[in-house]
Amino acid sequence: MSVPDILRWQDIVDIAIVSVLIYWIIIFIKGTRAVQMIFGLALIIVAFFISRKGELLTLHWILNTFWSSIILVIIVIFQHDIRRALTTFGKNPFFTGIDRAEESHVFEELIMASASLAGKKIGALIVLERKTGLGEYIEGGINLESRVSKELIESIFHPPSPLHDGAMIIRGGKIAAAGCLLPLSMDSEVGNNMGTRHRAAIGLTKETDAVVIVVSEETGTISFVLEGKITRNLDPTTLRKILQRLFQPKGSGRFEQ
Repeated sequence: MSVPDILRWQDIVDIAIVSVLIYWIIIFIKGTRAVQMIFGLALIIVAFFISRKGELLTLHWILNTFWSSIILVIIVIFQHDIRRALTTFGKNPFFTGIDRAEESHVFEELIMASASLAGKKIGALIVLERKTGLGEYIEGGINLESRVSKELIESIFHPPSPLHDGAMIIRGGKIAAAGCLLPLSMDSEVGNNMGTRHRAAIGLTKETDAVVIVVSEETGTISFVLEGKITRNLDPTTLRKILQRLFQPKGSGRFEQ
């Protein structure tokens, strides 16, 4: 029997596609809670086979009943991860059609505005759109399409402003909208000491790949939220390094995702 009779070109394509999908899933869930959940499911699988081999009838019946509903269980457990995975197919890069100088300008204006607001203990919620489109949240706010500037950001979040309680969303290097409403995280793991802005930042970043800068009006501290994880008490230098690492990979002159 010749090699072509054993391995068809369709088989090669099939294996390649499955390999890419597995690799993509591993990269996507790396560092998230899904890893621990998958480990738990793996332990259940081991227990299932042990119960069958060891003729542990009651345990085997319970686990067999569980596996009959495994698809529904996976959807419920990983609903946020599945939603985020599917939405990333609607790619919408953070910066499109602007040069490196403009990118740096946006960074510096965001950093200066965050530091200034933190010093005055004025709360702020700034969202940076990445690959996942945030059109539904932008439509719920006040459309601006303005150039990013420290002065404009401060005026939007200054308490007398009617937009100060909502989120500002930056798309394509511009302030797309302000006064936007974001989904609040109701996760029990979120501490009770976190306010509405922090819960909104966590809620959005669990469903999308957006990154969020939060300024606390209570403590005057700057936080950064990505994939539902929050990093607190940042100074301007650290915030700059985080933004550069996320949006300007080494050797790249563009914001790449």
